[in-house]
Amino acid sequence: MPPNVAIDTHAHVFERGLAMAAARRYTPDYDATLAAYLGHLDAHGLTHGVLVQPSFLGTDNSYLVAALRARPDRLRGVAVLGPDEGMREASGGFPDDAQGADERADGRVAALAAAGVVGARLNLFGRELPDLSSPAWQRRLGQFNLYGWHVEVHAAAARLQAVLPPLLDAGCRVVVDHFGRPDPALGLSDPGFAFLLRQATTGRVWVKLAAPYRNWAEESLSCAAARALLEAYSADFLLWGSDWPHTEHPHVSYAPARRWLDAWIPDPAQRRIILADTPWRLFDFSGNRA
Repeated sequence: MPPNVAIDTHAHVFERGLAMAAARRYTPDYDATLAAYLGHLDAHGLTHGVLVQPSFLGTDNSYLVAALRARPDRLRGVAVLGPDEGMREASGGFPDDAQGADERADGRVAALAAAGVVGARLNLFGRELPDLSSPAWQRRLGQFNLYGWHVEVHAAAARLQAVLPPLLDAGCRVVVDHFGRPDPALGLSDPGFAFLLRQATTGRVWVKLAAPYRNWAEESLSCAAARALLEAYSADFLLWGSDWPHTEHPHVSYAPARRWLDAWIPDPAQRRIILADTPWRLFDFSGNRA
């Protein structure tokens, strides 16, 4: 790993005018361009970034892929794919046979991997829980594992107990977004957050310290949650993300989002692990994609 590596593991890029998913909770009225994001990285001493497909763009990952191809030396991506994404596209909606469908879907994952995608996101806010035990999802999860991808879960903490076990049973590595999204009314007393803490023993779950404003307004709760996660997981399984451009939270900016990590993790050695060592390995930045 090169010296002075520092990685932002959660950001989004998009522009107005892109095709939006029909079922969406939010439509942006501004642009979040790659150039602007790279400017934030440079201004705050961050060398690399991970771009996450925003929910409002659905499974059309083309804008994400274009950004990854523009800066393969600095960026990795997390895409959104359904259990049969790519199968129906390739076959006109009617796969000839299961093996052929698997091969087409595998080609879709392979193409995204070649572009710098290293994970797939399950954003379950406002959505029903998928049947991850279904044959279609089991095939898809197997493809993710084959390419070394992790599965990123964005779900209310109360739903983690239903989502994480089938992913772990399928052999997946799992990244949980935004402190695990405990209920704002319950805070750290949320049973779902307690369940998340217990998953540290699996050795296959990571948690992003990102976007505390999606959970609570009190800085003290963010610090307490970070301490609890650090004690349970150690720095080796924690990540930091800016959540830029902080969709639906226009009062937030990049500079304080970066400073929050210093308050949450005051030990510089632990911060370096969270900013560099852990994401460098998990997101495969050692692979030469330039």
